[in-house]
Amino acid sequence: MQFSQLPGTLFLGLLMAASTSCHGTEPATQTVDPIAETVTIRIDPSKTYQTIRHFGGSDAWACQFAGNWPLPKKNAIADLLFSRDTLADGRMKGIGLSLWRFNVGGGTTEQGDASGIRDEWRRAESFFAGDGGYDWNKQAGQMWFLNAAKERGVGEFLIFPNTPPVQFTANGKGYATNGQPNLASQQIDKFAGYLADVIEGVQKKTGITFQYVSPVNEPQWDWSDGGQEGTPYFNNQIAAITRSLSASLLKKNLPTKINIAEAGQIEYLYSEHNRPGRASQISTFFDKNSPDYLGNLTNVLPAISGHSYFTTSPYKDAVAKRKQLAAKLATVPGLEYWMSEYCILGDNDGEIKGEGRDLGIDAGLYIAKVIHNDLVNANASAWHWWISISPYDYKDGLVYIDRNKTDGNYQSSKMLWAMGNFSRFVRPGAVRVEAASSLGTDGLLVSSYLNTDKELVTVIINSDNQDRQVDITLSSAQKVGVRKIYETSAQSELAPVKSGDADGKMIVKARSIVTVTGKM
Repeated sequence: MQFSQLPGTLFLGLLMAASTSCHGTEPATQTVDPIAETVTIRIDPSKTYQTIRHFGGSDAWACQFAGNWPLPKKNAIADLLFSRDTLADGRMKGIGLSLWRFNVGGGTTEQGDASGIRDEWRRAESFFAGDGGYDWNKQAGQMWFLNAAKERGVGEFLIFPNTPPVQFTANGKGYATNGQPNLASQQIDKFAGYLADVIEGVQKKTGITFQYVSPVNEPQWDWSDGGQEGTPYFNNQIAAITRSLSASLLKKNLPTKINIAEAGQIEYLYSEHNRPGRASQISTFFDKNSPDYLGNLTNVLPAISGHSYFTTSPYKDAVAKRKQLAAKLATVPGLEYWMSEYCILGDNDGEIKGEGRDLGIDAGLYIAKVIHNDLVNANASAWHWWISISPYDYKDGLVYIDRNKTDGNYQSSKMLWAMGNFSRFVRPGAVRVEAASSLGTDGLLVSSYLNTDKELVTVIINSDNQDRQVDITLSSAQKVGVRKIYETSAQSELAPVKSGDADGKMIVKARSIVTVTGKM
């Protein structure tokens, strides 16, 4: 991310929210409009859309320090992100992320203040040793969280650099000069070889295989202000890096697939927008007639990745852009879209600002709507958060920590739990199925997914100041046995909700996110 731009009716139950701790700034009392007519949600499991691969988060940048905190605290943070366990009171212990993104640094930490990156929390180590070899004991804090993710059942891992190692950059820095690409053509093979070496080295050290590598990040931005590691690229340079990386991985017999190209905004995937030579990336990389076609490389993933920044408000415009993206994707059979990075940035047309930490439900509801929009209208197969652990006064964290390298306090946010309404229950391999509300999209946002074990998961977002009575029905005579219902609201965080309404209706509280599960 670019901080420099702006760091059958058988679902039974009356929802009765269990009370849990809330760290937000919610009012003690809240005016709730009376319940209007019953809203019917109709699900058609026979009408299917994309397969969901995973929900993920990134270890940049604070894991390098939080990974050195006292064991009980970093274990607790890891539980919040990765655990699928259930607490004694029925609440979820964590949000069960299914992919973890590992940031391989460019070596700006070793440069210190001379790196030109003002905030040392945004510098990152490389695996280069002082003698030019490798030191696999480096990035120790991040390695701790990598192992913690595996121990808690995370099954897939992705490695990504924001910059090539400073030893390979044109200016010797981890950020660019005057918006110019910071990797000379003669260094491309060295950069690709380094990434392959790191994938192999980390695997030998930890036993963890990186299923994916994403070699470039937001190539449309200038990355010239020293705010963090980064470099721009033109599409032909990305193609050259990808071809070289493909060969390096094959040479080492590594199974890692290459994911491209982490576009800074989704418009760059389907149009030139305002970055000629750096945009129209679906056509550039996956049109067989393009000189930069990469779809013939056996280890290039048939997916293109982009970031939802600056395109999430107002909601109608956000929907339109995602439908444009989905239409462009449909021109390339088999090509998936991964939403690979997001947190709240900018002013979002006055709806919500990125500045200012918000642990409450306002930010949580906004994130839930973004996830829904990306999954339902852009047909995203993956959805990844940006910095999972944040020390900043910004809406960029799932978990927040004190800005302390060795110890401190931590807090979960409603953004964490809102994401958990999806990530904890919609598991890898789930297929999105048709779900529609009698209100359309004006009152409730609804999506439904069928897991590989035939568990049907329905997520309902009610951002209005009005409780809603809901009747969930199937389009066929199939029956679904209700298992559990979970709510995230101002008062609860993935809390189990008791059932008891004999006519099969349920209440979705005002300003809440509810997940309903049941076996088909």
